[in-house]
Amino acid sequence: MEAGKASNDDGVSSTFRALVQSADKKFARVRDVPPAQSRGSVTGHYFPKVFKSHMRLWKFQQEHRARLVEAGLQRWEIGEIASRIGQLYFGQYMRTSEMRFLFGAYVFYEAILSRGYFKGSGAGKDLGVRYKELRFYARFLMVAVILIRADMVAALMEEFKVALDDCKATFKETNFREWKLVFHEISRFTKVDTASLNIRPLRYSPMIDPHPNSAPSVARFHAKKILKFQDALLTSYHRNEVKFSELTMNTFRMLQCLDWEPSGSSHPKQPVKPYQNGYKNDTSVTSGFIEMNLAMDEIDPSMPANPRKAILYRPLVTHFLATMATICEELPADNVMLIYLSASGKDNQSNLYQTDSSGGSRVSSKKASSESSHEECSSMPEAHLGEKNNSLYKEGSCLWLGPKGNGSYYKLYPGDLIPFTRKPLVVIIDSDNSHAFKVLHGAERGETAALLLSPLKSMFKSTSSSDTQNGSQFTFFLTAPVLAFYQLVGLSLSDLNMDVYAEAEKIFSTAFAEWEVLLCTSTNLDLVWAQVISDPFIRRLILRFIFCQSVLSMSCPPRDAEQYLPICLPHLLPSLSPSSPNVQSRVLQLAKHLKVSHFFNVT
Repeated sequence: MEAGKASNDDGVSSTFRALVQSADKKFARVRDVPPAQSRGSVTGHYFPKVFKSHMRLWKFQQEHRARLVEAGLQRWEIGEIASRIGQLYFGQYMRTSEMRFLFGAYVFYEAILSRGYFKGSGAGKDLGVRYKELRFYARFLMVAVILIRADMVAALMEEFKVALDDCKATFKETNFREWKLVFHEISRFTKVDTASLNIRPLRYSPMIDPHPNSAPSVARFHAKKILKFQDALLTSYHRNEVKFSELTMNTFRMLQCLDWEPSGSSHPKQPVKPYQNGYKNDTSVTSGFIEMNLAMDEIDPSMPANPRKAILYRPLVTHFLATMATICEELPADNVMLIYLSASGKDNQSNLYQTDSSGGSRVSSKKASSESSHEECSSMPEAHLGEKNNSLYKEGSCLWLGPKGNGSYYKLYPGDLIPFTRKPLVVIIDSDNSHAFKVLHGAERGETAALLLSPLKSMFKSTSSSDTQNGSQFTFFLTAPVLAFYQLVGLSLSDLNMDVYAEAEKIFSTAFAEWEVLLCTSTNLDLVWAQVISDPFIRRLILRFIFCQSVLSMSCPPRDAEQYLPICLPHLLPSLSPSSPNVQSRVLQLAKHLKVSHFFNVT
């Protein structure tokens, strides 16, 4: 970060340079630290010092803006300071899941955009400044996508494209291939998630999700043991999956559905307006002022804290287990940890399964002629060959966390999770080999784990749908069940009839309220579920699993049920089973409303 020209009449410029150097030095210590690794570490405790140094720098340039500009301070240098602060705020959100940090990042990034800090005189001819501008757009887009600011996302995509095209035209000898890939990645991600960007956030909304008919039953429910949910580990590892930076579509959806919806966050307080000549003409001395109270206005102070979420992008097995160990070690005795793991059971994940229009999947002839569906995970570690309980490491019972290749180094077995069952766990496995993890049930070392296991195959009634293009179907059901239902039956997500959709949500909400009452009033609910049912996030996941299981059960061929149905262990109530009239009647009601009842059968 440059400091501009020196000023000889006072010490303002030299003080500013010293503050810049101090902030740079502190920022370098935390810049590349993964959020999941800073939890409880010395580096993690260092972040407040980094914040403080950058805010001191920001305040100083506010108070001495006129003198600094006179001495040669450029507008892009102000933008770089603000961008750093926004980056720190976003990193802290990823570490803590506190929405105030996410809003803090948004406020600083929006100020950079509206004031055109990277569009000052001469900045367009400086390649280094243009790189800073492109990084700013990418970072702001991530924040806007997580906050579901659809208008801002659209405006930023246009600004990003214009800036990238201008860079390619201005610096013809420079290869901007990486930035073109970044833009393509973002475009693909936002295109897939257009529906949730334009309809409603996936976060838990106290105004929408609770139903008045079930609220008394939920309030009165009390189990012998109640566990708090405050920590989650979210991981996805697939080839060619839709992603934005290190956030895949699957982990993005899980991240969203495990956050509270802060009041007023669904839409910007002010509409995004086009900028004259690309940005607002704001060069006043006071233009460095950024009102942080705008961020606080978005947050309801009475809202409970979000569960902390460690998100791992394509981790190796050792990294995944080390992060899990760190979280478990710090987990209080009265808390439960949620593990979400989406990965394949095969090391070669390209085109092994192809979805057909009948709702099934067929094995491609090239692979079928040479290997079984799970042969890539057939090597059992030699160290476990003599174990009595070798079903935890048996042939074919693994998930693949690693690049294409061979060897046990990239294989995650059910037995690898056993040491962590000394603590209460809710485990969600979304994989074509998820059922291999059934062996965890009954093999725990202290606490019975709650297991939600995906179907082995996805089912679509339309050839236009695909897991690889839209994220996992099972995860979609757990995070946006009505939209997942639309996708299953082949209804378009891009041009929804909002009146029809609103009625579908109403049917869905009524069904959930009925099932919620059954869960909270039953005396036969397994203690494993009873001790976590009080948490609204986990309760909502359970209800959506019930819906998913029944929908798939009613639409798949009976002979293929084992392949196409998810599994819940321990089992939930018989009154909420896929064949229960309590569940089937509501699924049929939804299907009739959407005029797709011919896809479903009553057993």
